[in-house]
Amino acid sequence: MADEMMLEIVTPEELVFRDVVEEVTIPGSEGEFGVFIGHEPLLSMVKVGELNFTKDNKKTYYAADTGYAEVTEDKVTILVESAERADVIDREGTKKEMDEAESKIAGMDKDDPDYEKINNIYLRAETRLKVAEKI
Repeated sequence: MADEMMLEIVTPEELVFRDVVEEVTIPGSEGEFGVFIGHEPLLSMVKVGELNFTKDNKKTYYAADTGYAEVTEDKVTILVESAERADVIDREGTKKEMDEAESKIAGMDKDDPDYEKINNIYLRAETRLKVAEKI
């Protein structure tokens, strides 16, 4: 059994985070799940949501977009479209984005081809605001 766990959070643009951590909580497609040292290997889809990890008994929060997570005995790799740390999220800009999306959704029919796209913008902004409140 491994005695430490490496976490990598990767987006198409950059390696967001890479270090040894104590535990990780991932917003999986079937629900949130925690990973500790020595976890059984698995592969999961990641949905838009709060991703967090503990390092040196301190939690760090990210707003994660969709992607995949691979867990091995000693490493967790999270490949997502985006990952924003709570302390760098632009709350004002995100609130504006959420309000604009909400206004558009209110005037749309659910059968509109753009409905899902606008709704996803709203959900991502809502997640970023919730995560930003964690600091």
